[in-house]
Amino acid sequence: MPGRVDPFRSYNFAVEVEGLVAGGFSEVSGLEIDIEVQQYREGGVNGFIHQRAGPAKYPSNLIFKRGVTDSKVLWNWYWDVVQGTINRKNVSVLLMDESGEERLRWNFEQAYPVKWAGPGLHAGSNEVAIETLELAHKGLISSPAPPSGSGFEIDVDVTAVLTVDVSL
Repeated sequence: MPGRVDPFRSYNFAVEVEGLVAGGFSEVSGLEIDIEVQQYREGGVNGFIHQRAGPAKYPSNLIFKRGVTDSKVLWNWYWDVVQGTINRKNVSVLLMDESGEERLRWNFEQAYPVKWAGPGLHAGSNEVAIETLELAHKGLISSPAPPSGSGFEIDVDVTAVLTVDVSL
């Protein structure tokens, strides 16, 4: 009987921008895809309405929250957009297992910052100052893939040669 497989913990993740880890984030949201359902009435058929799958849509931007630091990399990217220079970048959200190995990855293409929110500042609080960065994107370009060595690997060896003789 196979061993027990526990779900991954939501706190163990990383964010990459153009392949480089973009610092520590306390929260990521907006990992959503919806399939638009298109209804079609068929003439003379009154018992039901056909429901067909339409295009995929992304109902939310990616939203990242993190503690404010003196790193200006993400702020500079946002400020460039404010100044009219839109530099689109590929962004990945990685989910890690308990040992810190990447287990799932969501890749978003051509993302750029569209909103920044600074921390709420309260003199009577000792909480970490949190900033929020929101990214618009073209969409999810690759679905989460099973990790290497998980038992889901497919190894195909294509060495056969097919010969077809067509004579007229």
